[in-house]
Amino acid sequence: MIDPHITGTKDSGEYRDHLSTIDKEGKRIWIYPKKPKGKFYNARTWVSYLLLAILFSGPFLTISGHPVLLLDILNRKFYILGFRFWPQDLVIFGLAFIALIIFIILFTVVFGRIFCGWVCPQTIFMEMVFRKIEYLIEGDGNDQRRLNNSPWTSEKIFKKSLKHIIFYFIAFLIGNTFLAYIIGKDELIKIITEAPNEHIGGLFSMIVFSTMFYIVFSWLREQACTLICPYGRLQGVLLDQNSIVVHYDFLRGEPRGKGKKSRSDELGDCVDCHLCVRVCPTGIDIRNGTQLECVNCTACIDACDAIMDNMDLPRGLIRYASYNSIKSGVKKIFTTRAAGYSTLLTVLVILVSALLFIRTPIEATILRTPGIMYQVLDGERIQNLYNIKIMNKTYNRMPINLETVGNTGEIVMVSEMVVESDSISESAFFVILPASNINGKQTEISINVYAGEELITTVNTSFIGPEK
Repeated sequence: MIDPHITGTKDSGEYRDHLSTIDKEGKRIWIYPKKPKGKFYNARTWVSYLLLAILFSGPFLTISGHPVLLLDILNRKFYILGFRFWPQDLVIFGLAFIALIIFIILFTVVFGRIFCGWVCPQTIFMEMVFRKIEYLIEGDGNDQRRLNNSPWTSEKIFKKSLKHIIFYFIAFLIGNTFLAYIIGKDELIKIITEAPNEHIGGLFSMIVFSTMFYIVFSWLREQACTLICPYGRLQGVLLDQNSIVVHYDFLRGEPRGKGKKSRSDELGDCVDCHLCVRVCPTGIDIRNGTQLECVNCTACIDACDAIMDNMDLPRGLIRYASYNSIKSGVKKIFTTRAAGYSTLLTVLVILVSALLFIRTPIEATILRTPGIMYQVLDGERIQNLYNIKIMNKTYNRMPINLETVGNTGEIVMVSEMVVESDSISESAFFVILPASNINGKQTEISINVYAGEELITTVNTSFIGPEK
């Protein structure tokens, strides 16, 4: 916020008592931002195009025939960068998710809300897709305001209808894309190409996703960032005075005044043109300091730099900076908080990496078949029936062989067991032991599980027999 002790200005803080998009009666103030332009806007446009290309192509990209990203919750199929993760890997997932949260917190502590302005899908779609279409059809901010306030003429009906048809079509593409990340591209193609009555659930999901995105981008807009997004609500506890955010240089800019002037004048460099407010997609005045609504989109930086060029003044009146760097000229990025979060993040990354490294590619579960007693064979041997479940996390087809440790017994498979790649297979087998090797009612035995000739694991279980 502006420091009144340095600038001599009076900061009432009134702007912190309400949202910029809600009036005193609690009604929404619709935002008509002026179309931004400048180097930051151009850079964000190219970054957005790259991210959009990745997003829309993601469901169709594969690595060795497996999805780059698939989060099929219903069928418990999770693919990340072509690697299959199973529900048994939930610990790795949980720790990785915590590490991601810590990374976001660390990134926010140091660089503020830059994620929201440059990478967040909500901002990218709103500002780089839907808003551009709106500018193309209805014109700049003032043109949109005039159109909305005008009576319903044929021109207005045409423009509004065209805009919302295009909006829903794009929302339909977005909804289907996100659905493809959940159910997979093959299932999505079936829903699209086959008869609707064969995929009622999928069709309903498609409509829900599409309508949800349409409402977000045609009506909710900036309120998704200021009222709904939990990340935006956490800025008050994540940011500090050393965080680098989009900031107004109050030392250089105050006191404000209109008209062309030189540096020798008593006025600061801010000409009070309000262009930074007019281009803001959340309707705030960045000169009041860091606020909840600011998504660090840099539109105000580009607008202010253009005015500074016209006034023959240096750029950077609004720029990426921290409060302390403006107030005292001292830049301090690696603070105690940042060091603490960095240490915690490093520990979590090492732990997740270690778990991934020791993650067994094949898991075997062997249990005695419940309800089945032991059987005595020819008076000298005893057999037990077991169930086996093999989880093959690799992409190789594996024939399974079993052998008792110490070769003291015999194993007879009910049927040949071959586990296909990336799948689970179940079977049953008998363990036959000499009666002389059985120590009472329950004997502990170990069974080696081989994939071909390679020992993959050893499973301990119990063998029951007659009491001695």
